Amino acid sequence: MAARPLVLDDDRLLPVDPAVRAIAREVHARVRDLPLFCPHGHVDAALLARDEPFADPARLLVVPDHYVTRMLVSQGARLEELGVPGTGGGPVERDGRAVWRRFCAGWHLFRGTPSRLWLEQELHDVLGVRVHPSPETADELYDQLVERLAEPSCRPRALFDAFGIELLATTDAPADALADHAAIAASSWGGTVVPTFRPDAVVHLDRPGWRGDVEELGRAAGEDVGTYAGYLAALQRRREHFRRAGARATDHGHLSADTTPMERADAERAYAAALRGPLEPARAAAFAAHMLFESARMSREDGLVMQLHAGVLRDHDPLVRARSGPDRGFDVPVAVDFTRGLRPLLNAFGSDPAFRCVVFTTDETTFSRELAPLAGVYPALRLGAPWWFLDSPAAMRRFREAVTETAGFWNTAGFVDDTRAFASIPARHDVARRVDAGFLAGLVAGGQLALDEAVETAVALASTIPRAAYAPREG
Repeated sequence: MAARPLVLDDDRLLPVDPAVRAIAREVHARVRDLPLFCPHGHVDAALLARDEPFADPARLLVVPDHYVTRMLVSQGARLEELGVPGTGGGPVERDGRAVWRRFCAGWHLFRGTPSRLWLEQELHDVLGVRVHPSPETADELYDQLVERLAEPSCRPRALFDAFGIELLATTDAPADALADHAAIAASSWGGTVVPTFRPDAVVHLDRPGWRGDVEELGRAAGEDVGTYAGYLAALQRRREHFRRAGARATDHGHLSADTTPMERADAERAYAAALRGPLEPARAAAFAAHMLFESARMSREDGLVMQLHAGVLRDHDPLVRARSGPDRGFDVPVAVDFTRGLRPLLNAFGSDPAFRCVVFTTDETTFSRELAPLAGVYPALRLGAPWWFLDSPAAMRRFREAVTETAGFWNTAGFVDDTRAFASIPARHDVARRVDAGFLAGLVAGGQLALDEAVETAVALASTIPRAAYAPREG
């Protein structure tokens, strides 16, 4: 079978109607080459601190991307066969060519998915590939990509510069020493890579390994975490350490959006009980909600933007988590009540100019019913971009349709790529910019906006809005 050529349609994702498409082309042309501002993601800072060549195409495009691995797993592959290491040091495929062959054999599985869009653009624009992956082309492509990845222009820092990344935020554990960030800052390279404080490991009292993570937090902060007061002090010290290292934000992954604060004595008792042994789920959930409120209070004081990612049941399969660790693609969305959940937090801080909060969800039923009305009135609240299962072209369009009439554009926070797959960052931003160009073109064609307003709005969504949402607070 002849290899299928890999050609990118320059009008991909733009409206089908010729008149609207012509407007969308003009809007997109004004934003397609703007710098990439990336205030939330999961690229490992060590990648840029060490600046070593990528080992092989499988470890660049397959192993770190759980959008890719979860699709292959859904069709019978095992994570170990895809090069994803287990927590117990068991057998894992270390031959990059074998992993790549498995990926190429499953290329057809990605048809119609955003992963296909990202991967095609990575392969074509970044790596110079001109044929589609397939079982027949797998080995030839692998050899071609190994040669390409050995070139200096494919080193991580060179790609960072070529992508036009203005700022890249990582996501880091609260006790992280941030040594890689320090190494980047001390180097002669000019890239801006900043940490993000994610305290999830120490606020969910029923999380496996919670006590060990809290002890590590105490050591890193130089605080006695044997008491609730010491625990709070440790969190504040570590937040300050992150802020001094350039952090713009915190990040909180919670099943619920509940932010109900506890009485101080109740929080102290719950914390003490968790130190003694396992805590019942309801009490742990109440403490997690309380800590969201406490985190908002801390953000008001230190200026770090509070990001909340709510509505995902993490690690749905406990056997996969036990065998391969967390965050392996087995996350599943659940419904979220933002109206009642965020009420305590917003009543306390929602109109405070010192506080900023960006909310993300995978429950798109809340966009028009809850989140847009909340962001449309509380000055501190901004709507995060469609996330995880919603960062697809169709869902991005639905987001704009659902929230714009109530919240407008300036009550959103711009696009975030939220990825571990470094090479996919430009493609993800381009997809968002194309979708926004198409949406704005429809407003122009319908007589709701002038063309210059559409261009101005597209530039704002790609650049000025996210910069403002995540700007360091003066003082």
